[in-house]
Amino acid sequence: MLDWNDLRYFLAVADSGSTLAAGRTLRVSQTTAARRVIALEEAIGTTLFERRQAGYTLTAAGEALIAHARAVEAAATGFADAAAAQAREVSGIVRLTTEEIFAVTVLAPILRDLHEAHPQIRIELETSEEVRDLAAGAADVALRSADSLSGTGLVGRRVATGMWAIYCSRAYAEANGRPRSRRALRRHPLIGGGGRNVWQHYGEWLKQNELEDAVAIHHGSATGLLSAVRSGFGLAALPCFVADFDPDLICCLPPGQDGRKGLWLLTHERLRHVPSVRIVLDFLADRLSRLAREGEQRRVSAFEEPHRPVAANGKDSESVRL
Repeated sequence: MLDWNDLRYFLAVADSGSTLAAGRTLRVSQTTAARRVIALEEAIGTTLFERRQAGYTLTAAGEALIAHARAVEAAATGFADAAAAQAREVSGIVRLTTEEIFAVTVLAPILRDLHEAHPQIRIELETSEEVRDLAAGAADVALRSADSLSGTGLVGRRVATGMWAIYCSRAYAEANGRPRSRRALRRHPLIGGGGRNVWQHYGEWLKQNELEDAVAIHHGSATGLLSAVRSGFGLAALPCFVADFDPDLICCLPPGQDGRKGLWLLTHERLRHVPSVRIVLDFLADRLSRLAREGEQRRVSAFEEPHRPVAANGKDSESVRL
């Protein structure tokens, strides 16, 4: 059976006059180029080249077939170009659901760049703390914090850790100092809340560390926490993936090291090959993963001792684990 790929070797040898030069052009060995030409000749039952000491020259049959081979090459190139253009011109609506704090920070410039690259795709962005049921069609793509991938028929990848840490603004630190221990936090106003899902863990952490009385204000959303910290009101727990990229914020206590919670980019298995959804998934995965690596490097460099000592109870002595 004819292997269409062998036509590439036929043309390369015909154009260069040798299997050595053809191999260099195609980035394969001379032996491979010679073997593929022989395979093609055997498949069609015709000798295409005369092998001479000076190199390869086309036989009469080879001369008669070379134009057809070039037509196949042109058709293949045209197919690839058309496919690439199709990918660029993919259109449609993709419904994306995520938490508000991600939508108004790290996602905003990424979605701008996505639109510039694929203007025919329209994103419908929904922000909610509630987990939308992708299996039921509530959304096409989700970016959500979770300990693990769960849900019927969901596919995706963890693009970042879901760690939180304690932050303050640079202006606040200049005026009041930068606390570097849990005990020092008691001398500073803390911002509580963050929404039901966040407060469940954040509030418990404050309670365990006897910091409840230091809470001076309570916000109903994670975005509210971010806004209050930026204003210089005080300190709060914020997602590292957001706060590490804010030039006005400083990390006071690093996150714990359990690494269970992650930021997941998800879709349902029935949508994973829909062109518009695939483009959005690949674009977001690439950009978010790169941001995550950059953020981790920034956080480590912000502390002289990135690996804090571990207390006798097995918990990080001066870190945050929500």
